[in-house]
Amino acid sequence: MCRVRRSTAAVRSAFPRLTRAFRLHFIREMSDAPQQPLPPQIERVLRHFRAMGREEKMQALVQYARKLEPLPERFRELDRTPFTVPECQTRVDVFPELRDGKMHFYADLDPRQSPTIAAFLSILFTAVNGQPPETTLAIPNDFVRQVMDGIGLAARETGLAALLQRLKRNASDAAAALR
Repeated sequence: MCRVRRSTAAVRSAFPRLTRAFRLHFIREMSDAPQQPLPPQIERVLRHFRAMGREEKMQALVQYARKLEPLPERFRELDRTPFTVPECQTRVDVFPELRDGKMHFYADLDPRQSPTIAAFLSILFTAVNGQPPETTLAIPNDFVRQVMDGIGLAARETGLAALLQRLKRNASDAAAALR
């Protein structure tokens, strides 16, 4: 979404006399550039959340939060510093793992203290765990906004976006290691 906004401003300043309709058509053409297809699970989640009202979305988040798997024992004794996501208001540690060319993510947080974060991670992990790193990289950068649209939890969006970027950075590192 940010790319489209920047494009809108760039087109408007570069071509101030063009009609609004033409500018919008031009911007749509620019934003329709070929992108990696959405992972099927992410596409399903977005379609599901778009069809819901605010209360239904809140209930769905509660259900997703309950599905977040506990942190495996092998990660419990590790130094948490490199795995902590500092942009989150509450402590969240995300542990990436690459096994047989597939990504697996795990998180350590208190779901009762941070149900929104637990739900969001559960949604993401369900979609990308057991998939190649490219699946994580294909998640749109505005995924947080799309899922949280209309819920009224804007204060959480910065931390959630940081979590998504952390997963994408880990996936990018894993993809580079596989080459």
